[in-house]
Amino acid sequence: MAWFNSAASACREWNSPRAERVERAMRVLAIAGSVARNSSNSRLLHAMAAASDSVHVQVWQALDRLPYFRPDAEGDSEVTWLRQAVSGADAVCIATPEYAGGMPGALKNALDWLVGSGELYGKRIVVMSAAPSEQRGGNARRWVREVVQMQGAEVLDSFTVALPPGASDPLVGAVAETALARSLGALVVTDEAPLAQAAPHAK
Repeated sequence: MAWFNSAASACREWNSPRAERVERAMRVLAIAGSVARNSSNSRLLHAMAAASDSVHVQVWQALDRLPYFRPDAEGDSEVTWLRQAVSGADAVCIATPEYAGGMPGALKNALDWLVGSGELYGKRIVVMSAAPSEQRGGNARRWVREVVQMQGAEVLDSFTVALPPGASDPLVGAVAETALARSLGALVVTDEAPLAQAAPHAK
């Protein structure tokens, strides 16, 4: 699974033949909450994407490419792509580390860019954190939950998985399978209850 460093590469993956093969399957946008290229949370999401056969999981790892949020600006192409990706996804998975008792500023900046445009309204969300202990990450997850719920999202689950820094690939893969199973368990719904609801577009 490619490491997404720009909107262009992310769009290519979203529209790849693999995406066409599973166009009827659930589409999950997985947002990596750390700007570090090899963070535990980023590795977790990429391993989840690689392990997923029943849904199309797309990892977005470009928080550092977003401009600072300005409520009087429309944003650049990366902001536009993020809004379109969130809007087009059936669900969103956010994996965040905890910095100084909260979520990283770069992740908050990304969520701020979705304020007012309505992409998170009615969207189903799973929030997770990869940390050395399952007792850590709770403050960051609570903050993410509050922010997305303020925008009308529905948080279906929030949990921390134990993943030590520098964990081996097999360990990351095993933890990812557990996280994926729990996430899908929260996201699975019937055809009569579609995941994505129409979102009002606020001006």
